[in-house]
Amino acid sequence: MNATGWLERTRRNDIFQKLVLILALVAFLVPLGWTTLASLGVVPRGTHPPGLAWPPSLDHFGEVGVAEPHFWQELATSTGVSIAATLLTVTVALLAGYGLARSRFRVKRYFVQGFLVLAVLPVMAYAIPLSDVLRRLGLDDTYLGLVLGMSAVTAPLAVYVLYGHLTQLSTEWEEAAWLDGAGLARVVSMVVVPMIAPALAATAIIVFVLDWNVLLIPLVLAGVEVKTLPVAMVDFFTFERELEWPTAAAALIISLAPVVILVALGHRLLDQFILGSAARESN
Repeated sequence: MNATGWLERTRRNDIFQKLVLILALVAFLVPLGWTTLASLGVVPRGTHPPGLAWPPSLDHFGEVGVAEPHFWQELATSTGVSIAATLLTVTVALLAGYGLARSRFRVKRYFVQGFLVLAVLPVMAYAIPLSDVLRRLGLDDTYLGLVLGMSAVTAPLAVYVLYGHLTQLSTEWEEAAWLDGAGLARVVSMVVVPMIAPALAATAIIVFVLDWNVLLIPLVLAGVEVKTLPVAMVDFFTFERELEWPTAAAALIISLAPVVILVALGHRLLDQFILGSAARESN
């Protein structure tokens, strides 16, 4: 193939890839855009010719608290529980990942693969035994029990990801700190954490999003005294009540807002979310 033909083929491939990306983006954004318009009261009218209700209004956002009286409390619960579970998960995963990355035993690869297996298990595999354990400890339907349960579900993935980043770090600075008489806590906090801070923050964002969206864990472990937003949204749509779609759409937009803002602020950190090194190490 001559240079002209190669360039033409490359150009066609680039156009095709961009077209696929645009179509995928539209497919993802159309439902969100439709929900956003509905939350503002811009919905189809049963008129001839068909049209849209106009002008947009924020009134339906005020109706959310009327339709679900505890909605704002549940929003605060989701925020607090997700933050607490994320901090606990990342802390435990950092220590576990560091210990695993710096260990030198023969079956280490099986431990790494074991964390990957745990990360992909169905949530129900955690929910049933966790429910029994927390009930025996008197922590069922409590904030502490819910935080511990959510951390147990997301910790294996966080360990696997952070282990992959830690194996890429040079140990020179750590060895220098050990020679200077630094202890484990100082080495991890003063040397390791600054070196993987972007990856640590990106992992925290991913874990927070998972905790925010998880439904089965708070539904099984709590749901009466302690109710998160996903559980509330299930009630929002399943209870027999006269609820207009614009009000439900407003509730959906509110529930999405914290995650969208967090991801928008940390989108550059998410570039550090690389699994390739961990996958290579486990092979």
